[in-house]
Amino acid sequence: MKQRMLWLMVLLLPFSLCLSAQEANKAVSGTVKTETGEAVAGASVTAENSSNKSKTTVTSNEEGVFTFSGLANGRYTFTVSYVGYSTETLTGTVGDAGLQLPVVLKLAAQSLEDVVVVGYGTQRKKDVTGAVKSVKAESFNRGIVNNPQQLLQGKVAGVNITSSNGEPGAPINIVIRGVASIRNSSAPLFVVDGVPLDNAGTGTGDALNFLNPQDIASMDVLKDASATAIYGSRGANGVIIITTKRGRAGTSVLNFTTSAGISKVARKLPVFSADEFKKQVVAAGGDLEDFGSSTDWQDEIFRTGHTYENNLTLSGGADKLVYYASLNAQNQTGILKGSKMKRYTGRFNATQKFWDDRLSIDVNLTATNTNNRRPPIDGLLGSAISNNPTLPARDADGNPAKFENASNPLLDLELYKDIASVNRVLGNISPTLRIIKGLTYKLNFGIDNATTTRDIVNFANAVPQRDGRFETQGIQLRNRLIENYLTYTTDLDKHTLSAMAGHSYQNIFYQYRSSSINKLPLNDLDPIYNPGIGQELTMANNRPTGNANIDELQSYFARINYAFDNRYLLTASFRMDGSTKFGENNKYGYFPSFSLGWNIKEEAFMANSVFSALKLRGGWGMTGNQEIEPKSTQALFKTEVTSGTSYPLYPTGAYPPGTFFVRFANPDLQWESTNQTNIGLDFGVLGGDLSGSIDWFDKITDNILLSIPPQDPVQPAGTTFANIPGMKISNTGIEIDLEYRKRITGNLSFAIGGNASFMKNKVTGSPYQVIFSGSATGSGLTSATLNGYINGHPMGSFYLLDFIGIDTDGISKYADTDKDGIITPKDRIIAGSAVPKTLYNFYGNLSYKGFDFTVNFNGVSGNKIYDNTATANFYKTKIAKNSNTTTEAVQYPEESKNNAAGVSTRYVKDGSYLRMNNMTLAYNFSTERLGVQNWLTGLKLSVTAQNLFVITKYDGFDPEINTDRSMDKAISYGIDYLNYPKARSVIFGLNLSF
Repeated sequence: MKQRMLWLMVLLLPFSLCLSAQEANKAVSGTVKTETGEAVAGASVTAENSSNKSKTTVTSNEEGVFTFSGLANGRYTFTVSYVGYSTETLTGTVGDAGLQLPVVLKLAAQSLEDVVVVGYGTQRKKDVTGAVKSVKAESFNRGIVNNPQQLLQGKVAGVNITSSNGEPGAPINIVIRGVASIRNSSAPLFVVDGVPLDNAGTGTGDALNFLNPQDIASMDVLKDASATAIYGSRGANGVIIITTKRGRAGTSVLNFTTSAGISKVARKLPVFSADEFKKQVVAAGGDLEDFGSSTDWQDEIFRTGHTYENNLTLSGGADKLVYYASLNAQNQTGILKGSKMKRYTGRFNATQKFWDDRLSIDVNLTATNTNNRRPPIDGLLGSAISNNPTLPARDADGNPAKFENASNPLLDLELYKDIASVNRVLGNISPTLRIIKGLTYKLNFGIDNATTTRDIVNFANAVPQRDGRFETQGIQLRNRLIENYLTYTTDLDKHTLSAMAGHSYQNIFYQYRSSSINKLPLNDLDPIYNPGIGQELTMANNRPTGNANIDELQSYFARINYAFDNRYLLTASFRMDGSTKFGENNKYGYFPSFSLGWNIKEEAFMANSVFSALKLRGGWGMTGNQEIEPKSTQALFKTEVTSGTSYPLYPTGAYPPGTFFVRFANPDLQWESTNQTNIGLDFGVLGGDLSGSIDWFDKITDNILLSIPPQDPVQPAGTTFANIPGMKISNTGIEIDLEYRKRITGNLSFAIGGNASFMKNKVTGSPYQVIFSGSATGSGLTSATLNGYINGHPMGSFYLLDFIGIDTDGISKYADTDKDGIITPKDRIIAGSAVPKTLYNFYGNLSYKGFDFTVNFNGVSGNKIYDNTATANFYKTKIAKNSNTTTEAVQYPEESKNNAAGVSTRYVKDGSYLRMNNMTLAYNFSTERLGVQNWLTGLKLSVTAQNLFVITKYDGFDPEINTDRSMDKAISYGIDYLNYPKARSVIFGLNLSF
């Protein structure tokens, strides 16, 4: 009997082993998708056995599918995580039938576990004690985006982002927590993948338009001094850290996006039609010149613009190597004829690990070629709004009509060419070595190299007569960086400590050169290819010009982060900067900061509260602003051959060169200093669905830098740079940021949110009655100024005569504010400020199954605009002389046609507006339902409307303006003069993932 049983067991052994193997290999699989149904490749899925606590981790493939093999039967906890999304936890029992796990990941924008990038490192959001806002790629603005700054517009409280005009690639102005300098730039410091950029720019377009916006993974905005002090003398205006995308291990993704957009001018100026023009000329007392046509000159210079963009990305990797590569091509024709921008960008990012992951090497490289073609913008717009509408635009042959005494903008387009080409390469390599547990060393070596060539041609012409001129300009910018720093992190029971210390050296070389030649021949030869065809080369008109400088910055920095029991937080930092921009007696500056945080939610008494998160923050710090002209501390000499600088050795001899002082040296010159205090509260309620923050800040800038006359009246030089003692600029404000996200069903979710900032700005302690800026443009307005910096008033104030109507003689009347019986410049008043008092933005998102709808609004209020376009073009004398105008020129019937259009409050207008920035409707197709899942993992179609409407009282092209009319480098604000109008656009997009 026993032998029979033994043989039976031997016979059944293979079957039992097979059954055991099947039992131990019950498949557990699932699919990871987003709320919108997109497959998530590279998600980490961990299975933890509830009995023995053993763990196994796999990643999802390109289709979001993950599979576990070899799991023993039992109870398991499955944890699914992916950067940017909330971690999902599921439980299940593995048995004979296996297990299927459908996983839907929810965006985690409000999660305190999110990682934010700070200077020289990262922190969990819950551990941040400064005013820092991180904006991820999924929350960026959509539409036609030339510059990365546009991605952030309206997304961060306290950050005012405006484009100077609507030209493709036009410069973007960013002001964080108010304007804090009279003469220096208020632009923040940009750090791209660890490399601080120089704000010198490349001479054309925006300084950041070499970056492909689709390559950017996140933009972290450091607003208060406790966060920016780690950047010392460059942190006063805030810091924006740009992090580009990287690949993920275990995945291989090919993504292709293409879009096509059409654009039209959003709003034209309401000048008179030909019929109305004829009536108004006669009514104004002019002699009508009627040429028999009916021309809308604005229609002649504007067109339908087109934008085409293609983007290809490849990313993926294995355990030791991950990579990300992209190619981007953008071709945009502007709404103004003759304007065009082409940009080609390539990027390669990689991370390689060695020595059992002790050594990690990050490499980032981007190369860009940008080509801009610009028309004569001021001339085109000026002619289009002022030309007699009865003039014909074209002759009988269809060519631009030629006039002896009038300008035809179509002819100007043919006779002008401005082409700029920029080649820029930015790259860095950053090895990180783990020396011992908790201690790492990092080296960061980066190079930013840009070369610009710009050619400007005014072709010769017979009617109207012009000689022609060719000018070429060249700019070279080279920025080299080398940094070394150590970071030590340790956890001891309830104590968490992180300490970092390092050294940085940055060398920036800038060179500009220009040359020209006059009197081009009347033929089709292009001087770009042979400047020698020019016939006039004189030292008076064609003297070669140029300048060059080298700036160096050497720094030592350190930071300590400490947390006790995740409740009490401390951050302290220090930086010592040495800069060649400043005098021998002040080469080094010292910039400390500290901040505290209290995670109130972690306290025992908050266990059953309505709050899912509650943190109180407070901090103080000192930062600097060194954005002044290079060599400003040094003496400046000039050599000229004039009677005012030299005299001949003999009565009949020629003047020899004369060398003289232009500016004295100032070895005591130092950077402007900014002290900032910040108190903030972060919170979450309703299970984290509603989250937000409130911040109060007080920002005071002193050591104001100005170019002033020497104190000694007997001086050979007219000006010198100096820090003005006692003079201060203060910015105080409150910022509010709210967001509510809710999933109603498995297929329906929505989000609404917004932010608002309320700020007060004031100049105090100035020893000068007024510092003028904002030079006006127009006939008879050459010496007129618009802005004035005055004690007790905001930056960007308009300082003007107060227009109070028209007198009995038809001449403008102004208020006699000093009551001396005559109108003089002393009667000027503060007529509001161009700096907004309130910034507000709001957005919404609705997702249902495959549909996704997003809308973003942004607005400002409490600011004024000076309409210099109207001052120079829309007054009664113009219409009486057969120049076209708007109704603004004839709003006073009693006004004399000889009344001069002087600068005054007559042309100060409300600059408040609310703009629908962008609105997108997208649909994500199910590749499984289409039966193409073996070839496509994602298919998405979208349509975006950009700048669909603007609600404003301003009657110019657009209220978002900033024409640079600075005087002696004192910055101007809120001046509108023939700005390139903004466009209204519709963009169609296609996104394919393989």
